[in-house]
Amino acid sequence: MDNTTKIPTMADLSSEGKQPEILFWVGCAGSFDDRYKRVTIAFIKILNAAKINYAVLGPEESCTGDPARRAGNEFLFQMQAVQNIEILNTYQIKKIVTACPHCFNTLKNEYPVLGGNYDVVHHSTYLQELIDSGKIKLQEGGEFKGKKITYHDSCYLGRANNIYEAPRKVLESIDADLVEMKNCKKNGFCCGAGGAQMFKDAEKGKKEVNIKRTEEALATGAKVVASACPFCMTMMSDGVKNKEKEQEVKVLDIAELVAISNKL
Repeated sequence: MDNTTKIPTMADLSSEGKQPEILFWVGCAGSFDDRYKRVTIAFIKILNAAKINYAVLGPEESCTGDPARRAGNEFLFQMQAVQNIEILNTYQIKKIVTACPHCFNTLKNEYPVLGGNYDVVHHSTYLQELIDSGKIKLQEGGEFKGKKITYHDSCYLGRANNIYEAPRKVLESIDADLVEMKNCKKNGFCCGAGGAQMFKDAEKGKKEVNIKRTEEALATGAKVVASACPFCMTMMSDGVKNKEKEQEVKVLDIAELVAISNKL
């Protein structure tokens, strides 16, 4: 994808009387965080390669309100949620795909009570569906074939929504050697950013949570730490830097791994 690639917005499609197959909910991190913008680009490349009819809200997209609710500001959460629901319902959105488990959890589980009822899918599940259906054909002997990769379970994806296998199947599809950390799946260990902890100073303790989790990842001997969440990516990247291992160990989103494997 180059700078000339036009990303369709709902406003564009609506003006032409068209409806997309999916709405890609980019999220705050995917829109504004320099590191996670690369994940957004990777996922867009995959959607284009699979010839998926998609659109984004663009400037009409606002924060889901997840950080506000986790931090205890229920009034702000409801303001943000209702505004988003009004826009989504105006466009008659049916299916939403997002790369952020926090957005996923909020849109899927917390918007219905406020009138926002949508089929919400996390990008790990959607990627697995694209691969299983043959819409994305991964090249054999790709860059990650046989390489040790460990996957960090996002709390909002795993324990909150019981999605454990989809991201692992995606990693298996790129022929990686998936090695599990000591704490994984339902016993997974938090990266330290959930529950609005991302936006506050760490509390007193002997060791930061993300450092402990990074030590578990490094202990596997993996050269890639795969994640499926912008919060997790930030915390694990910081942990790898803290251990001065950033030249040896890469932290990559599963969408980036698929895009790289398919030379997108």
